[in-house]
Amino acid sequence: MAIKLLAMVIALTAAHTLPDLARLRQFGWLAGWAAFLHGWFGGRDWYAGSFGALLVIGVPVLLLFGLQQALAGTAFGLASLALAVAALFYAWGPRDLALDVEAVVHAPDAERRRLAVHMLGADVPETGISGTLLVDAVFSAALTRWFGVLLWFVLLGPAGALLYRGTQLVARHEGFEDAISPPLADACARLERMLNWPAAHLVTLALAVAADFDAVAGAWRDWHASRKEGRGLDAGFLRAAARASVDADIDVADEYVDDSRGAIAEMQEAMTLAWRVLMVLGVVLALFVLAGRIA
Repeated sequence: MAIKLLAMVIALTAAHTLPDLARLRQFGWLAGWAAFLHGWFGGRDWYAGSFGALLVIGVPVLLLFGLQQALAGTAFGLASLALAVAALFYAWGPRDLALDVEAVVHAPDAERRRLAVHMLGADVPETGISGTLLVDAVFSAALTRWFGVLLWFVLLGPAGALLYRGTQLVARHEGFEDAISPPLADACARLERMLNWPAAHLVTLALAVAADFDAVAGAWRDWHASRKEGRGLDAGFLRAAARASVDADIDVADEYVDDSRGAIAEMQEAMTLAWRVLMVLGVVLALFVLAGRIA
């Protein structure tokens, strides 16, 4: 676990201070693997579902898991550390979240701000930018770029990080349009929701510690009360908790002259909370290492 904590510190530092290295996060090999399998089994009924997802994602994950097991204890743990850092950095992102948020904050006009919001992972409706939209975008991006990868990395090591990122990429058809059928993408989307669900609960708990516990607990409770049926693995409670935690203090003398200045302030508050959550999780992981409770 100490190796994972050290790998987390190194990978996060590199991702934040060396954003240009994000170009190394290329998953063309996974698209090629998916295309290879599609060529062999694309017409088979059994492939268009969970078993197909197991082959596309599971085989690379198992290979990486075998490698991390083989390297365990090699060279005083340095080999495992190098693999952990590489895997976590590779699965992080794909871009630096803080820089994407800054691009929205400092956009010089409405059109470029709309484009920056899209790069963050949200589409701006015709009604325009709102605080709710931006807060949801920040925490949705933080879940998929940071916290989901981090949870499965801590639980399963480098293979867990690859499992999460690979599942998300295939589920969202990012570069896999010609190799993944819609039923197979749906199976991967279900797996993505399964991987996100515990991560979202962990982030919500950390958010309660980092922000207003009563506000987070109330939002979590109200969200579940309003969705008694069809809730499934929906992680919407995290967005509800994030909105409840953001207490934007909009300055009327804000440098922004458009109507989105209040929304921008809420977004900045949401980003601050995301950093706090990351710090809380890092501290908890460090305490486990110090206590020696996790080997």
